[in-house]
Amino acid sequence: MSTRGKRNKIQICECGESISEEVWKWVIDDSQKALEKEPAMQGLLRDVCLSRSCLAEAIVARLARKLSRRDMSREDLEPVIREALNANPCIIECMARDLVAIADRDPACHSPLEPLLFFKGFHAISTYRIAHWLWQQKRYMLALQFQSVSSEVFGVDIHPAAQIGSGILLDHATGFVVGETAIIRNNVSILHEVTLGGTGKEDGARHPIVESGVLIGAGAKILGRVTIGECAKIAACSVVLNDVAPHTTVAGVPATVVGSAAFTPALDMNQELCP
Repeated sequence: MSTRGKRNKIQICECGESISEEVWKWVIDDSQKALEKEPAMQGLLRDVCLSRSCLAEAIVARLARKLSRRDMSREDLEPVIREALNANPCIIECMARDLVAIADRDPACHSPLEPLLFFKGFHAISTYRIAHWLWQQKRYMLALQFQSVSSEVFGVDIHPAAQIGSGILLDHATGFVVGETAIIRNNVSILHEVTLGGTGKEDGARHPIVESGVLIGAGAKILGRVTIGECAKIAACSVVLNDVAPHTTVAGVPATVVGSAAFTPALDMNQELCP
């Protein structure tokens, strides 16, 4: 995995190998350097990172700080988030892969520390992961509480029942909407104001399936139970109503094929229609 001139410290493997410990070492190293350069940040850095023992505890602290409200305090939130991460270690590995994806693909990001502290796309997808675990435990009301607060705080509305893989980049993230039966595979990059929605009142599987390696441009709307094939590219502001073949670029309203999409658009982040 290339970090395009950034610190190439972590290799993501497809064998399920744990990377959360490596990400944590990177975060702690950069936290200490940040504290030396900017002492005014010591409150946040110490609370979220430097007083914590692992990436999971740092994420518990950061999400609880972000999501706390009068009707659900930080003291109420932390045990719930911690319970989810302890019950399913795969959640923290997905979060670690999300952090690496952001550091790798976003030229404005230079370390996993930055999205951990500041990027609402990471905070929103991490909140979804907690809500999804709650949904799987049939704790529906609490899952919907996490969804609701995430929508208010981050401007991102992901139904807890949706299925989302790892290595996800939500770039800017504002206005991202995902319906109940949507499926997003691994290593997908999505820009702001994207909708994965339904087309009517029908029950059952009614939202899109986005396969691995897909890049979805800002403002795109993908509606209905359509499949976006592996490593396809959806141009900004397109409206997709039909399946998109793998390694294909589509654009327009309604979207039509305008070219191919070589390699893995989600990793390259090249949004030209015919690169």
